[in-house]
Amino acid sequence: MNRTAIRESAFKLIYSLEIQKQDNLKEQIDLYFESENIENKDAREYIQDAVLGIEEHREEILGFIEKNLKSDWKIDRISKIDLSILKLAIYEIQYKDIPFKVVINEAVELAKKYGEDSSKNFVNGILASIVNK
Repeated sequence: MNRTAIRESAFKLIYSLEIQKQDNLKEQIDLYFESENIENKDAREYIQDAVLGIEEHREEILGFIEKNLKSDWKIDRISKIDLSILKLAIYEIQYKDIPFKVVINEAVELAKKYGEDSSKNFVNGILASIVNK
């Protein structure tokens, strides 16, 4: 599994958790690994770190998103797919040592694949705004 595929798997789990609103994250992560047949150690570590890290920094990450929305937008207006992509990307930019250009490019690719037509521009705009600050 390459980093892009691992990131996509992390996004899928984050999106699933966004929809389900489950409490026991560790249990949900283990169930996801089992159902998706993820045995690669690096993939497991990355996905678990991303999910738990996003939860740990939840308020800060949502704050980054809110500060960079247009004034007439609220966070509840963002699709769950775009929100999940943004959470993962912001976590990587702010709390991991991954070059922001790589993170933004991968986030835009996820938005193209899973989001609506406007998702790629929306995700790119929010992330570019965060990086520029």
